Amino acid sequence: MEKIKVYHYDAFSKIPNKGNPAGVVLDSNALTSEEMQKIALEVGFNETAFFMKSDKADLRLRYFTPGHEMNLCGHATMAAIYALKTKGYLGERQELTIETKAGILPIHISDKEDPIYITMKQAPPEFKEFQGSKERLASALGITKEDLDPGLPILYGSTGTWTLLVPIRKLGTFSSMKPDTQTFPSILTEMPGSSIHPFCLETYHKDMDMHARHFSSPYSGTIEDPVTGTASGVMGAYYASHIRNLSNVTLSVEQGQEIGRDGKVEVRILKRANTYDVEIVGTAVYVKEFYCSR
Repeated sequence: MEKIKVYHYDAFSKIPNKGNPAGVVLDSNALTSEEMQKIALEVGFNETAFFMKSDKADLRLRYFTPGHEMNLCGHATMAAIYALKTKGYLGERQELTIETKAGILPIHISDKEDPIYITMKQAPPEFKEFQGSKERLASALGITKEDLDPGLPILYGSTGTWTLLVPIRKLGTFSSMKPDTQTFPSILTEMPGSSIHPFCLETYHKDMDMHARHFSSPYSGTIEDPVTGTASGVMGAYYASHIRNLSNVTLSVEQGQEIGRDGKVEVRILKRANTYDVEIVGTAVYVKEFYCSR
């Protein structure tokens, strides 16, 4: 049986075994969707990125959780682009486009620094109202309704992947969260496949602006995403549109502290007409390589 090489990178961290682990497969043109899904299940990370040729952009990326394919994944994009750049696939290029199921998105690589930093533009943000029970939502997170911030709306948000943005009053609440992910679809009736992204404005690190955790949809086959790129992006758009009413802001977002995977995402928001440009900036670090069955 043919073996496929998978590279393990940790995104949004300079330190191995911090940030968010992602699998990266560098030559996926001959793989079927079923084979990619099988490999992602065997890898077991929240996402594995598969690199292939594109006739619409400079390259194409597909993203698979252990349970299903995703339209877009921020941390797996960081990992894949970091791998392609450091292994010489991109030469001296600093600007490129990637084809994803969320659209064709531009990437900028700042390779004059060590480590390399990657800027990824996301899809325009979308928001939809959550109309479900706040009591049941809080219970599904292992907290109470009183822990929710009553001054901010609970909204579904997407810059390529939908998540439920849940404002929390106090930082201390996050360490006691124990999600019952199997109940998510029955609570998120408007979008049963959505993940849940609780956040607050208190932080562990003084130089950070927001703190969050990210709990996966049960269909993904995982429980928690340590440091999320797409959710951080739409959370930044939420900050600009629903918290501070800003047209231009750069935020530093922390995540992963409660599970020992401390990571950082920079989020840049710029208002344009009736929408926002959303960019995330981060790096990655090589951890190891291994093989999976095709």
